[in-house]
Amino acid sequence: MALTKISWRPTYRSSKFRNVYGKAGNREQCFDGIPITRNVHDNHFCAVNAKFLAIVTETAGGGSFLVIPVNKAGRIDPHQPKVCGHQGGVLDIKWNPFIDNIIASCSEDCSVRIWEIPEGGLRRNMSEAVLELYGHSRRVGLIEWHPTCSGILFSAGYDFKILIWNLEVGGPVKMIDCHSDVVLCMSFNTDGSLLATSCKDKHLRVIEPRSGKVLQSCCHLCEQEADCKSHRVNRVVFLGNMKRLVTTGVSRWNTRQVALWDQEDLSMPIIEEEIDGLSGLLFPFYDSDTHMLYLAGKGDGNIRYYEVGTEKPYLQYLMEFRSPAPQKGLGVMPKHGLDVAACEVFRFYKLVTLRGLIEPISMIVPRRSETYQEDIYPMTAGTEPALTADEWLSGMDREPVLMSLKSGYKRPCQKAFKAPVRERKTMVMNGLLESIPPKTENELMRTFFRQQDELKRLREELVQKDVRLQQLELELNNLRNNSNKM
Repeated sequence: MALTKISWRPTYRSSKFRNVYGKAGNREQCFDGIPITRNVHDNHFCAVNAKFLAIVTETAGGGSFLVIPVNKAGRIDPHQPKVCGHQGGVLDIKWNPFIDNIIASCSEDCSVRIWEIPEGGLRRNMSEAVLELYGHSRRVGLIEWHPTCSGILFSAGYDFKILIWNLEVGGPVKMIDCHSDVVLCMSFNTDGSLLATSCKDKHLRVIEPRSGKVLQSCCHLCEQEADCKSHRVNRVVFLGNMKRLVTTGVSRWNTRQVALWDQEDLSMPIIEEEIDGLSGLLFPFYDSDTHMLYLAGKGDGNIRYYEVGTEKPYLQYLMEFRSPAPQKGLGVMPKHGLDVAACEVFRFYKLVTLRGLIEPISMIVPRRSETYQEDIYPMTAGTEPALTADEWLSGMDREPVLMSLKSGYKRPCQKAFKAPVRERKTMVMNGLLESIPPKTENELMRTFFRQQDELKRLREELVQKDVRLQQLELELNNLRNNSNKM
């Protein structure tokens, strides 16, 4: 297949997104005074939904992240309560797409944790997770929620494995073990029936997640893996139901590239184009409602955006948002949290580490009319799951439950998250990874210190309960004395 080059010459074709522009928030809309983490792990360190903004912060010991109500912008109190239960640095955080108060985190301490944030935000530091999930033998660098199923979470660790957790029972249900190096990125198609991964072993894979098998070609019966010799893949994203993938990476000359692939034929990209000579990662973001692709560079302040089509040139360059402030990562607001009255079609939350600032950037379609613009707001994925965990695990697939943004966002009554009733909160991977012993001295020491921390915590709990018991005994004696006097 011959490669097609992206045309950078302006083409005057009919497109309602040709004039989309980026608008940075003013000072009152920014979140200031945040000690953003200095961790060099290639991730966003930020997650946002219609209620809360979460940011991984710099911490002297262990790992923590802030959770701030998204409508309370301004300068943040330096003593703002944090979620601080991890013993190692937090590497990734993701909000549950169906329950706004539930957030998952993963860490260098080899654990994945599920937290329930109270209404209105944190009032004190939170160290007790709803669930603690242990199964990886090395640090966990990525987590992803299933896009249509409630209670299914994916995690990828530096042990080269992807674990699938069923949070309704509090345990693992599958281990995907087809990677020979660290998984760099995971992305689902619209109904969650396929998982695309990029890996340090230079392979791009499309996987059937329930079976854990790499997708095979019906005619050749060979694994559909892309051995990226001229395009070293870093990040991958599914283009909705178009049966296409977009990857970003670097060429053999270390220039940044973007490539478009057919998910059923990964032997060669459909198109491939060099972007620039900068060294930072290119993070891809795809909006399936508008068919727009955004490319944001780590370490620079630019966001390029394209319109994706089914015919040549496939990726039509639209415009570029420029900013002098470099971005460490970007959070993305879900569609139901956008300002439809302002014709906002996408919103980033940009992490500016040097200034301790989180800056919102709105992508806006310029329209003169103040009425609802139905052509740029089609029915979109809503906040109700299409499947339960058991239904998905049994082999069912369903498209997302759609919602309209016409009357403004009105949240349906949501079910509260219920952790499975167990004697212990810590759920260990028994069936798939049976008591994996530490392989190195560092892992042995980490396990030892984790056990020491757990013993220390239990001793402190015991002391606190003894003190409380003594207080109750004193109160009981006082009540008895008072009753005798009367």
